[in-house]
Amino acid sequence: MKFLLSITAGLAMAVASFTSFAAGDIQAGKAAAATCMGCHGAPGMRNAYPTFRIPKLGGQQAEYLALALKAYQSGERVHPTMQAQAGALSDTEITNIAAYLSSLNAPAKSELGDGDAQAGEAKAQVCTSCHGAGGAKPITPQYPILAGQYPDFLAHALSGYKSGVRNNAVMKGFASALSASDIEDLAAYFGSQASNLSTPTNW
Repeated sequence: MKFLLSITAGLAMAVASFTSFAAGDIQAGKAAAATCMGCHGAPGMRNAYPTFRIPKLGGQQAEYLALALKAYQSGERVHPTMQAQAGALSDTEITNIAAYLSSLNAPAKSELGDGDAQAGEAKAQVCTSCHGAGGAKPITPQYPILAGQYPDFLAHALSGYKSGVRNNAVMKGFASALSASDIEDLAAYFGSQASNLSTPTNW
């Protein structure tokens, strides 16, 4: 009960902090995103260590993408390459890149990963309060679409919240209660869901 109350309280704070997000310039974002595409424009490319596929960004929510880049700038998220890339960007460039990537909608290829998607569906009920049914329609633009994302990346992200490598109070509170098998099952479930997330190969 305390766990659910803490998640609900954190959710209320996050939603209350929502502010308007200026629309970016898609064409300027395409130019600014050129350096991103060496990794994010190559389907199935893997991070060297720890090993996970680099996430699909095409069709992701623009405001979430902007917040993620700013989290790398601030150190809230830790990844040397991403911190170096994000650190060189202005707020305007971040907004434009986010707008461009968000505009690239294409049907995602769903997959199960190593977990049990059926078990993951039962465990994902608390996730839907923020990320929507199947992880496809988050309740605010600040939250990511999970449906159709690479399962190994989702597992990596959840593990990061559990360990504190990713510093987000709501997600850390949720992930701290997850076992390794819970994480794999959730990743399998969300990865198996239909969405328009894609790797932008025709940029």
